[in-house]
Amino acid sequence: MAKLYFKYGAMGSSKTATALITKYNYEERGMKVWLLKPFADNRDGQYTIRSRVGLSAEAEAISPSVNIRELYAQRTPVDVIIADECQFFTEEQIDQLRELVDREGLPVLCFGLRTDFQTRLFPGSRRLFETADSISEIKTICSCGDKATVNARIDGEGYIITEGAQVELGGNERYLAMCHKCWKSHIAERRKVR
Repeated sequence: MAKLYFKYGAMGSSKTATALITKYNYEERGMKVWLLKPFADNRDGQYTIRSRVGLSAEAEAISPSVNIRELYAQRTPVDVIIADECQFFTEEQIDQLRELVDREGLPVLCFGLRTDFQTRLFPGSRRLFETADSISEIKTICSCGDKATVNARIDGEGYIITEGAQVELGGNERYLAMCHKCWKSHIAERRKVR
């Protein structure tokens, strides 16, 4: 039975690596994978998904105006859809992925962040929490050893930023996964994290 899966985690939890390993597992069994990413994620090039551990693959970049269901209808049939950085998809696009599960019987695996640097849900993530059949966390840890749940945005001097646009792309140079307690104490004490 096909399902809509949401696999979320904080920055650095190996979400992208897990997505690419999952792609490999399907392809190793002779199945066709449609690998998607939002157009907004251009850190590694417009059509490349790259994990921090060095895995990479070409993907189809989806702009916010694209109807994923209609785009699927124009493609050669696939066995599974894997979407990385799904927090950047619109709520409507998540609904379109949901429809592909229901109407086409396709498994759809979405990987992404739960919340932004202010601990607010991204629209795509919120919709996945509302509609996914299976929700699982990919865990990582804070420097204190506790489970990391916050994606702390860091400025050039090593301080946590608490204001700004919800979407600002970056990797280890810009974000750090932290537990909520450490995040709050670094902000309150105006302490550098690096």
